[in-house]
Amino acid sequence: MTSPVRVDYVELSVSNGPRTKTFYETAFGWNFQDWGPEYLAFNDGTRDAGGMRVEAERKPALVILYADDLDAVRAAVTEAGGRILGPDHEFPGGRRFHFVDPDGNELAVWAKVDRR
Repeated sequence: MTSPVRVDYVELSVSNGPRTKTFYETAFGWNFQDWGPEYLAFNDGTRDAGGMRVEAERKPALVILYADDLDAVRAAVTEAGGRILGPDHEFPGGRRFHFVDPDGNELAVWAKVDRR
């Protein structure tokens, strides 16, 4: 790979967005940005450090990695024994894929998409 792949942020399962925002604002002073009814992201005061998916079902935290070349990382994950989960997810400014490592942990990798 030509560039490092690094941990970028973590998504947590959230069953009640307003309650979660109140908790983290009060406990840590984090600021939130709503991205529709299903998703909210936070800033930890230093940088945009994470996101939280609003879901009724509790799931483990999702570690999301960043890479410049999504296709190269997908190939490396597959070659190393990881299993890709479904098609890429596209969103404003980027796309990502999810995979399961050999121990059953789900992670995701995202990359910016230039839409010029």
